[in-house]
Amino acid sequence: MAGIAVLAAIAGVGTAHADSVTHDSFGTLANGQSVEQYTLTNAHGMVVKFITLGGCITAIDVPDRDNKLGNVVLGFKDLNGYAVKNSTYFGAIVGRYANRIAKGAFTLNGKTYHLPINNGVNSLHGGTTGFNLQLWKVATKTVNDGVAAVLTYTSPDGQDGYPGTMKVTVTYTLEDSNALRIDYEATTDKPTVINLTSHDYFNLDGNGSGSALGQLVQINADSYTPTDATQIPTGEIAPVAGTPMDFRTLRPIDSQIYTDFQQLIMAHGYDHNWVLNKPQPDALSFAAEAYAPKTGRIMKVYTTEPGVQFYTGNYLDGTTVGSDDKLYRQGEGYTFETQHYPDSPNEPKFPSTVLNPGQTFKSTTVFKFSTD
Repeated sequence: MAGIAVLAAIAGVGTAHADSVTHDSFGTLANGQSVEQYTLTNAHGMVVKFITLGGCITAIDVPDRDNKLGNVVLGFKDLNGYAVKNSTYFGAIVGRYANRIAKGAFTLNGKTYHLPINNGVNSLHGGTTGFNLQLWKVATKTVNDGVAAVLTYTSPDGQDGYPGTMKVTVTYTLEDSNALRIDYEATTDKPTVINLTSHDYFNLDGNGSGSALGQLVQINADSYTPTDATQIPTGEIAPVAGTPMDFRTLRPIDSQIYTDFQQLIMAHGYDHNWVLNKPQPDALSFAAEAYAPKTGRIMKVYTTEPGVQFYTGNYLDGTTVGSDDKLYRQGEGYTFETQHYPDSPNEPKFPSTVLNPGQTFKSTTVFKFSTD
């Protein structure tokens, strides 16, 4: 039975809802460890659910223009999907290094480190025992304008080849403004590299509603990082102007996705890092927007990160059964993975992802929901 960890009435909002956090069992892993699911609810009834395995966000229920709640993220209905079949990284905290590192190797302070090769010839999303497969400890707390869950995990020195014992804290805050705020912090006892993100697949028409490619997207970026055939950045910072990569104004995702453009052909759609326009480095600023005309749902993304990986679910191939018992096909969800650029440890021109002892890595991303 769900146990209420936090329950705080919000004065002046009415009696329909209260900020709350509940949790209950989500199943047991093969090694006997139990996994719990936490449910955060705000004063307006918006709901965010996540599990302790990988911190995976399993549902985000937000209203449409008719005030009907619907889950707008893709996921699995049971633990087996997240523990065994989650090559999609549905909803997961991704680390130690989100995105790709070329040929699974990087050099830091004169020493070369080797990582698992798990994506063609490259290393992807931290390797084979990344943060998405770890059990996170959870504590809950009340905040002035919502409710929060604090997730912690300690990554041992040498995990998946990365140096240093890294202590990581990720805080999910569901604000009464219908925003999900994600704050990341990390420290290390040896020089290392870090790149953290949340790998949520969005469909603002609702999970299982079919293709999301007709939804409109804006990305606040004048340039992006082109890749080679293995989806490793070439090192170039290329302008989006005059290309299908130009999302500087809101337009349907599929308006140019099928054009004869080599970057889209190699990636089977959009799967690229955009270089965000920032008023200043590390500022929490507007990154992207998505809009679903059918339901009226709007999502705006703000981040302190310098980049965002926009991915259109190109490898959803109809073999994955989702949380609503329907098969997910290509284009039925898209991601805004706020991040540093892929392969930054091997590209000195890119913003640094090095974390040294005595430093604290900090990053914030906000997903703000509303309707038209």
